[in-house]
Amino acid sequence: MLGDMHRYVLAALLSVSPGALAHEGKGDCADEPGAPSHQAKATPRPASGAVLLRGEPIASGRPAVPVSTVLAQPEDGRTVLVEGVVRRACTQMGCWMELAGAGGGPGVRVTFKDHGFFVPTDSAGSKARVQGTVKVAQLSAAQAEHLRAEGSALPAGAQREVRLIATGVELRR
Repeated sequence: MLGDMHRYVLAALLSVSPGALAHEGKGDCADEPGAPSHQAKATPRPASGAVLLRGEPIASGRPAVPVSTVLAQPEDGRTVLVEGVVRRACTQMGCWMELAGAGGGPGVRVTFKDHGFFVPTDSAGSKARVQGTVKVAQLSAAQAEHLRAEGSALPAGAQREVRLIATGVELRR
């Protein structure tokens, strides 16, 4: 559970009252310990043409790695910059999103380092640049089902997931 100070800081980041986070533990994302409660509201989507920045600034001058390369050759712990299109996002709070290449194809789920920031729940269709660390995770059956219930495209029966733990995200409409 969050202490009062942590709840206050998280509430400030989410632009909600600390009381909105009081029911922590009910509806949490089951994939990681300490995941935020889905009781809070996510940040509104940026206006058309605007850039929404979350987390740390993304390093300039680095070439982006295609999503397909990250999925085909996942190197656990590797820091990458990936560009793509948000296919879907957590419909409860924006605590994860699925990023696919501009041409479609398989996607990679993106979570946010230390749950320090979130994306709008209606981010689907946005162009995104994501800087983060590749993580290959084994999911329990319950965790996989929870993600599917939130809108993830994780195939039925799949228990292995390649994801990005984002340190910074740029979204463009």
